[in-house]
Amino acid sequence: MKKKTISLALMSVALPITSYADELLSMQKNPNEWVMSAGNYANHRYSELTDINKDNVKDLNMAWSFSTGVLRGHEGNSLVIGDTLYIHTPFPNIVYALDLNNDGAIKWKYEPKQNYDDTVPVMCCDVINRGLAYGDGKIFLNQADTTLVALDAKTGEVIWSDKRDDPKVGATNTGVAHVFKDKIVVGISGGEFGVRGYVQTYDLNGKSLYKAYSTGPDAEMLVDPEKTTSMLKPIGENSSLKTWQGDQWKIGGGTTWGWYSYDPDLNLFYYGTGNPSTWNPLQRPGDNKWTMSLFARDLDTGMAKWVYQMTPHDEWDYDGVNEVILADQKVKGKMYKTAVHFDRNGFGYTMDRASGELLVANKFDPSVNWANSVNLKTGLPDRNKQYSPEYNGEDTSTTGICPAAHGAKDQQPAAYSPKTGLFYVPTNHICMDLEPFQVEYLAGQPYVGAEVNMFAAEKDNMGNFIAWDAREGKIVWSDKERFSVWSGALATAGDVVFYGTLEGYLKAVDAQTGRELWRFKTPSGIVGNVNTYKHDGKQYIAVLSGIGGWAGIGMTNNLENDTDGLGAVGAYKSLSSWTSLGGVLSVFSL
Repeated sequence: MKKKTISLALMSVALPITSYADELLSMQKNPNEWVMSAGNYANHRYSELTDINKDNVKDLNMAWSFSTGVLRGHEGNSLVIGDTLYIHTPFPNIVYALDLNNDGAIKWKYEPKQNYDDTVPVMCCDVINRGLAYGDGKIFLNQADTTLVALDAKTGEVIWSDKRDDPKVGATNTGVAHVFKDKIVVGISGGEFGVRGYVQTYDLNGKSLYKAYSTGPDAEMLVDPEKTTSMLKPIGENSSLKTWQGDQWKIGGGTTWGWYSYDPDLNLFYYGTGNPSTWNPLQRPGDNKWTMSLFARDLDTGMAKWVYQMTPHDEWDYDGVNEVILADQKVKGKMYKTAVHFDRNGFGYTMDRASGELLVANKFDPSVNWANSVNLKTGLPDRNKQYSPEYNGEDTSTTGICPAAHGAKDQQPAAYSPKTGLFYVPTNHICMDLEPFQVEYLAGQPYVGAEVNMFAAEKDNMGNFIAWDAREGKIVWSDKERFSVWSGALATAGDVVFYGTLEGYLKAVDAQTGRELWRFKTPSGIVGNVNTYKHDGKQYIAVLSGIGGWAGIGMTNNLENDTDGLGAVGAYKSLSSWTSLGGVLSVFSL
């Protein structure tokens, strides 16, 4: 089977690029549409539209809204293609096509049939779904039960589907499918159930091309010991196996549920891997490669060009799945094709995306204390033993660790403005106490092995929305928020940046200074992402509201104990005083 997997990957090199590949490259350059989750391959979440700008944004009003009919966490954002807006829901993963020529009337609705009892109980942190993808006249839905579905964009009819994994062993899906060139790339969730992470790639007709695991033997990871590098050096044979005890890598996590990006010139796609399983570090000695890592892979073959592990032998659940944003920047006097990543561990990384060279690594939240710095030559963090659960021992709770397991930023995606050269980052400003304990692996059962209690790093300040200069690794400005900022950002050429808050406010701020220009209270807390489009001569701003996700899991699941929800409930108890459950798409215009 290993030889077959690699040969299929190599065969894909000879496949011709379809006409669709050029179509999507062209479509993402049209600011009137929003054709993929982040707006473009580079994950910029930026719009060239200027009708709404910092001088008139104060006049924004609600244009129309749409209730999804689902009361759980609404992450992700809409797609806009032509005169149709496509929107999704959390489980049961309903897809709506809305008619922009007719006040958002429903063109079609698709509701998949999924087994609730098999799927929902093994979804770690709410039953969210991060959105849809488009390509070749199809809408791609990555369902909770791991089924990838291709729908006819005009009718909603199922063209093909593939169920690629089994929720009975804890494998689920929360991440979006990514369409790059003539391929679809998907990941997997379930690190808290001992699922072994991977990325899988399909052609647009549903044929599986290759699968690349995060851990294990070289052949199954699609790495070349001599050609795949880390910190500019070959990784060597069995680089992953040597860092695990026994067969722990088989249930070692490294899941891949975040946002991916793609550089067509290099033909490389970029993504991060999640936490090692279990959370208890004493049960898995070694660096646990390649969990907590960034990968650059050739899209056609799946072979890894480079990999970098940010948090070796993770002790805090600092998943590395956050987005990688591609931007061409001058760093230390030299122009680079950079990859910028804001990790859960609290460090903002700027890398050469062609070679994997580490250029900058600085803290983007002032409370970060688990490590003092990152060595740019070795890539290793300088750890503070005071905040190491392993150093303190299995029977001792480690207190005051910053950031908490949520990280200084979770999946909520940042935006990049080529106009200002700044990155706009929604962050968490929270800490935790953590106590590990022994846990036995049973397929389909939680495999966590730690009790967590989270709390604000500062009174009445659990989050900040910041502007970051990735060339120097420094905060340019920072806006304090009462709760973590759990929505994705949008930057525009109108010098306005938008983001949402857990209380439910959609806010607009000045891209240069961070000064608040406008706010609107939506029906529920915002954990979705903001995007924009132009239709019939008018620019619109859209956002999904619907409290949930890890931050809102206490409200969606009626949890009360501080340590429930993997520690989130204690931190966000007062959130219910500000908002309630809902699922609404809100659209604004001048």
